[in-house]
Amino acid sequence: MGHQKTIFVQPAEVTTTIPLTSNVQSTTKVISKQLSLSKTNHTTKRSVTNGSIKKTFTNGLTTNHLIRLSHRTSEVHITPPTTPPTTRYSDTKIPLVVECQVRARIPTATGDMFLHLYKNNRDNKEHLAVVFGDDIRSTSLDISRPGEIEMDRILRGAYTGKLKPGQTSSSDGFKGNTTMISSDKLPPPLVRIHSECFTGEIVQSVRCDCGEQLKEAMELIRSEGRGVVIYLRQEGRGIGLADKLRAYNLQDLGYDTVSANVFLHHPPDLRTYDIANQILADLRLSNIRLLTNNPDKIEQVENGGIKVVERVPMVPLAWKVNHDSNHIINELDQYLKVKVERMRHLLNVPETLLN
Repeated sequence: MGHQKTIFVQPAEVTTTIPLTSNVQSTTKVISKQLSLSKTNHTTKRSVTNGSIKKTFTNGLTTNHLIRLSHRTSEVHITPPTTPPTTRYSDTKIPLVVECQVRARIPTATGDMFLHLYKNNRDNKEHLAVVFGDDIRSTSLDISRPGEIEMDRILRGAYTGKLKPGQTSSSDGFKGNTTMISSDKLPPPLVRIHSECFTGEIVQSVRCDCGEQLKEAMELIRSEGRGVVIYLRQEGRGIGLADKLRAYNLQDLGYDTVSANVFLHHPPDLRTYDIANQILADLRLSNIRLLTNNPDKIEQVENGGIKVVERVPMVPLAWKVNHDSNHIINELDQYLKVKVERMRHLLNVPETLLN
């Protein structure tokens, strides 16, 4: 039996409504301002209406171009699953708690950074935060723990400054500081919330741009001298490496990155960012500039109480200039187009790829 093609029309604008919390209501004057996001016509507009924030994300595409995309190519005839997709949301009955277990200085050819390892009560994964800047500190790491001695604090990284050979004190008179960093005194830092991608980061697959994004985020934050990369262990948009490889096989059969996930009983995107929100809160960061093209990520982060004062676009290297007319569409182009067309990502598709 043949399958009916599904038509997807790329919207020029995507609008969502988010309930206001009490602390957001106190900053409506700031929220109502139009945010400057990029130099490439990527904008986010937010206005306060009847107790809610109405946010409109614009990806810069013109309204006179309709992009059509089918779930599968006409040559592929595979029976889809009949069971419903798995849910993307975690069990919210148990309050999420994260704690920084240890941090260490990581020297690199371009300077030092601090790697923080986090545990939580929701999964058994070791999520990470790469921190640039001495002023960004973990509240849960700095708090004194029952029965610990100075060497215990040093070993888990709860010290100030830089360790020296023979040092026996975490810091003279240091008792920890649980005060939130004031946005009036320090500008909002640049933050990247990045999900693990073995294929893109380690074996340099060009089915995605994840490795490129991580490298660019590290370079941008390092150049500013202050910021955070949160590295979440949710491989394959949350489906895990095994199913991600199965999805790759489906892509070779003609499926795209979205329909392959659905065929494997998953939603297009299982990722959640509540752990990232808690890590940001632990680092005392309530206002951030977020490196992302994903409006869903912005919405989840802001719903979690973190204010995104600016979205900083991550434009793929291959798309920073228009392709020539003889360019052959490759797998990365197809992947990025699907992210725009079917997942609302805020990118300008090169004109030569719109035909």
